Amino acid sequence: MGKIEDFSKEVKGLKEFIALATVSAKEYQKTNIGLVKHFTTKENIPGVYVTLNKPYENMKILLEKSGVDTRKIIFIDAVSKTTGGKITKTKNCLYMGNPENLSDLSIAMDQAVRALPGKEKFLFFDSLSTLLVYSSIPTVAQFIHFLATKMRAWKVKGIIISLERKQDRDLIEELSQFCDVVIDFGGRK
Repeated sequence: MGKIEDFSKEVKGLKEFIALATVSAKEYQKTNIGLVKHFTTKENIPGVYVTLNKPYENMKILLEKSGVDTRKIIFIDAVSKTTGGKITKTKNCLYMGNPENLSDLSIAMDQAVRALPGKEKFLFFDSLSTLLVYSSIPTVAQFIHFLATKMRAWKVKGIIISLERKQDRDLIEELSQFCDVVIDFGGRK
């Protein structure tokens, strides 16, 4: 859990921020759950979780098993429809056609953030690496720049997760200029 505490120190005092977090594939799930738990439990704020890797149903179960109150989260599931997964109509999950449609993803995030109660909110975006499966590096870089601008307008605590892979290093370097903090959760060698 030490890495989450390091994250807390990095962003301490920032009312809103955009953090780019790099993580190894081995630490990916643990880090995601730890960060969401930090926001929903320790900071007690609601948020939006954009999942590009695991269906909403799976993510919800994983988070609840870890003690996260998922009622504080609006999920945007951009994987279930793509994989033919189970779609259960629920008030706290928006199902997207696929991660390739970045305009729809942006609209869904805007709606979800605005639907959250209170002034303090977080937006958790997993994962930059998955977007690269569907779109080119320049397209993803342009989208993340747009997303960073939107996060600032929404006044959220924003987290963008990226697997630390050799082929993504240039993109991570480029994107770090749009972020307030870049944190390594055990991805870099």
